[in-house]
Amino acid sequence: MYNINEELKDKIISLNKLLLEKYKEIFTLDANTLREFIRREVGEIKKVDKLSQEELKNYNKKGGILGVDGSNNRVGGAYPHFVEIYQGLAKSTIYGSKPIYKTDFYSPLCPGNGYENGLENPLEEDQSIRSKKLSAIEVEVAIEGVKKLKPYAVIMDGSLIRYDIECHAKWQELKRECEENNIILIGVIKDIKTYIIGDLLVKNNLLSTKELFYDRELLYGLLEYGEAIEIQSDVAKKTKEGFASLFMRSSLAPSVIGMDILYSQRQHLEEMARLILTLTPKDGRGVPFWIDIVDNEVRITDQLIKGLLESYLDREILEKLFISERDKRTR
Repeated sequence: MYNINEELKDKIISLNKLLLEKYKEIFTLDANTLREFIRREVGEIKKVDKLSQEELKNYNKKGGILGVDGSNNRVGGAYPHFVEIYQGLAKSTIYGSKPIYKTDFYSPLCPGNGYENGLENPLEEDQSIRSKKLSAIEVEVAIEGVKKLKPYAVIMDGSLIRYDIECHAKWQELKRECEENNIILIGVIKDIKTYIIGDLLVKNNLLSTKELFYDRELLYGLLEYGEAIEIQSDVAKKTKEGFASLFMRSSLAPSVIGMDILYSQRQHLEEMARLILTLTPKDGRGVPFWIDIVDNEVRITDQLIKGLLESYLDREILEKLFISERDKRTR
């Protein structure tokens, strides 16, 4: 048995009390009442059917599905002594032997990364650069995949709005390519961070607290397998950014996922929900298997990044700049 620090145990007990107090109204909300509120204020709750085998075959005739994901990993210690590698992958369901990869790197020590200029808030700027690098690499492989492979639809891992925010010019190019060539573009969000329903519950005085309650908390276990909520444009926070969205329970797991689509392609929202449901293992965690495949193939492992740096970086550079004291103790 581990020796549990008494103070730490008390802190966890205190945390439990705080969370029980915060969520007591949520836990006592009647499920039918909440579902009716969602139908009235958020959007219709629909039962989505899987695509037939014939419909799936037809997708292949139209170009198949392109899955897009990115990965990053880093070696080194605290800022600025690290290097981070980025990799993006676009993989087609019908051209599996033609994966499209793109890579990039970032280190605050490299000229042009800003460290030598004495940034006012270097850690904040550092995080911003790293997020933009990952988003950009994903959009770049998506653009190349769309141009070369002409898919029927593109599934990106995550909310589409982050690409608009973090790499606007490249995102506009991808959006234009998809709209001009009638290629449906969607984003699948595993960990939704919106708070549409909770906000409306407070505004309608169904919750007395002014705390922030996220949609993932309120929808947990509320939807049946295959049910989806098409979010009304007047309450969706993403509408003005050019997106339509829905929530869906795509597996037997009680959690829900989110899905974004270009607002100009919103007529395909239910169709894409059917596609995601079809591609998602019923006993899985709610993620389309094709995205899981792409995620697995694009992942930059610790072993891979260390092997690359040890093979192609000068040993003195590696030792002086990117091997932390903690790493040295374990070597």
